[in-house]
Amino acid sequence: MKTRFSLRTSALAMALAVLPAMFMAPAQTLAQTGATQQERALAGTNELAQRHYRRGNTYNNLERYDDAVTEYQLAVAADPNLADAYRNLANIFLSQERFEDAISNLARFIELQNGQPSTPLTASLKTIGELLRRSERFDESIDYDISAIAADPSDDSQVHLMANRYDNAGHTDKAIRIYQQAVESMPDNAFMNRNLGRLLEREGQLEEALAQYRKAAETDTSAQYYRELVQNLEARLSQPPVAQG
Repeated sequence: MKTRFSLRTSALAMALAVLPAMFMAPAQTLAQTGATQQERALAGTNELAQRHYRRGNTYNNLERYDDAVTEYQLAVAADPNLADAYRNLANIFLSQERFEDAISNLARFIELQNGQPSTPLTASLKTIGELLRRSERFDESIDYDISAIAADPSDDSQVHLMANRYDNAGHTDKAIRIYQQAVESMPDNAFMNRNLGRLLEREGQLEEALAQYRKAAETDTSAQYYRELVQNLEARLSQPPVAQG
């Protein structure tokens, strides 16, 4: 039975919009005329891959998605490094709720980006992480989620969704990793330090938790709440250990 995804996931999928058909031209000429990265990448592929890719775009624009899938698959068979064909395949598979196929094509697209920042890469990282988390493949999703936070440090809402999902599933260590990346990527967001401190305190890592509370209080000096967290944990740490009977 297929799982229905939230509107937020659909919005992420929309960020993987299909590229328009491109005209064939030498890569050097395209670079000199200010062509897009996608156009230059396509120009570097062989003629057979280009032909199938353009056919795939045409079918996709006509909403003949099965034919588009066939053409994109022929394109990557001719050139396994044609990244945008994988991205377009993933977009179609998402719309068809073929999530496993979407995951594999997103993973290949991400791999081919070699860490070069771009809007499509950021959207792909967010989407594959959510797909894997929903499939409870947490060991696979965590690295994509970490990369997504680093790629888009302005999206603090994704951090809480990720961390809550891991924590609720019993993977508190991964939730801690999410907030550790968040405090690194969002150094001015005191709430991230607070949330990381809460998890660390709950896990008995009191000194580490105190350091996060102090950082939150230093970052947002107007918030009494953070100062109280510091004071309460300092008081707790100052108490002598309870003697064991």
